[in-house]
Amino acid sequence: MIMSRIEAPRDEATGNLADRLLAGLPADAVLTDPEVTAAYANDMASFCPAGTPAVVVLPRTVEQVQHVMRTATELRLPVVPQGARTGLSGAANATDGCVVLSLTKMDRILEISPVDRIAVVEPGVVNAALSRAVDALGLCYPPDPSSWEMCTIGGNIGTASGGLCCVKYGVTAEYVLGLDVVLADGRLMSTGRRTAKGVAGYDLTRLFVGSEGSLGIVVRAVLALRPKPPRQLVLAAEFASAAAACDAVCRIMAGGHVPSLLELMDRTTVKAVNALTRMGLPETTEALLLAAFDTTDPAADLAAVGALCEEAGATQVVPADDAAESELLLTARRSSLVALEAVKGTTMIDDVCVPRSRLGDLIEGVEHIAAKHRLTIGVVAHAGDGNTHPTVCFDAQDPDECRRARASFDEIMALGLELGGTITGEHGVGVLKKEWLAREIGPVGLEMQRAVKQVFDPLGILNPGKLF
Repeated sequence: MIMSRIEAPRDEATGNLADRLLAGLPADAVLTDPEVTAAYANDMASFCPAGTPAVVVLPRTVEQVQHVMRTATELRLPVVPQGARTGLSGAANATDGCVVLSLTKMDRILEISPVDRIAVVEPGVVNAALSRAVDALGLCYPPDPSSWEMCTIGGNIGTASGGLCCVKYGVTAEYVLGLDVVLADGRLMSTGRRTAKGVAGYDLTRLFVGSEGSLGIVVRAVLALRPKPPRQLVLAAEFASAAAACDAVCRIMAGGHVPSLLELMDRTTVKAVNALTRMGLPETTEALLLAAFDTTDPAADLAAVGALCEEAGATQVVPADDAAESELLLTARRSSLVALEAVKGTTMIDDVCVPRSRLGDLIEGVEHIAAKHRLTIGVVAHAGDGNTHPTVCFDAQDPDECRRARASFDEIMALGLELGGTITGEHGVGVLKKEWLAREIGPVGLEMQRAVKQVFDPLGILNPGKLF
């Protein structure tokens, strides 16, 4: 329901907040009905508290975003930026009395330049929509989070998202050339460039990537594009142990190979995918490794990688014959998280990243943690870059199981740090991992990050309570 000026709530501290917002926004862009605003309270993370928004705004222009931030600064109100709310860390969760700033209506692709190999987009553009638009011009936008059919470019930038192809093409940060950002006080700032090179001044663009909306509101992005690669072919290799599969990963990377994808699914995940999809994956395997190449001769590359898998102890190596068979194998991988959620109804999805050489140690440690807490924990991994997704399956209606799930989640993060890794490879910190960020970066690092926050957001109104 869209509330009128008369119906909007009033209080002594803020006056008529909706009236103030409606002075610079159309009526359908200001939502105050509690039953409607409640739908914007949280993202997809478990165990992350969420407050009650005072209002939700859905601007369509940069000027409207500026008006929202000027109003929030004047009233000292917290602002929580949101995209599609597909995040897994609570970074988009509302705080009590905040203005939720949903950017999903700013969804225009403003420019695609095949010569400059850039796209200029608004933050609400869905990742898959951009990928399809540039594909039609023979170009590629490589970052492909698992939620790419729903997640937005602004959200990808806010959390520095990754995806299946990172092993070859890198993460979102490597494709953001420039940004237009509305600051906390409503001023508009441009960072970066649209040229192939540029090193003028501090790299503020990178500073905003991964900042989870705590430094400013991204309203426009200049993104790098790549030539469209050939269709990839995929190989599936079965292993009698996760350790053997991880050994194969190390052999592949040490051998100088550059797969477009190198993914691992443990036995728990394989069984869950079969139960959900009836795909008939080999449940006798302890680990299933998927490798793909999008080179001019992918069959030759797959043959070389297949030989390395056999040397590492693969019990079976099956290269796909064509693109259709390759896509079927990738569908199994993309179904993993949904399949694991179906095991108990609720999941906590970690994204601990470790050096590739310690990947086997991480997976072995997760097995011990699962046994200790009597839980089902499936592991899927972007094995080529050491980014694992240990996924804790539990019954949200069982308090004891919830307690054990949270304890196991924390132990997995501790294990990742012990192995020289990081608490998050692509999901971000948000609410879920605040305490762990402090442990990872240390007191001096934390002090410096807070100082940066103070420069950009002196009143502390941008996404408060996130990161630290």
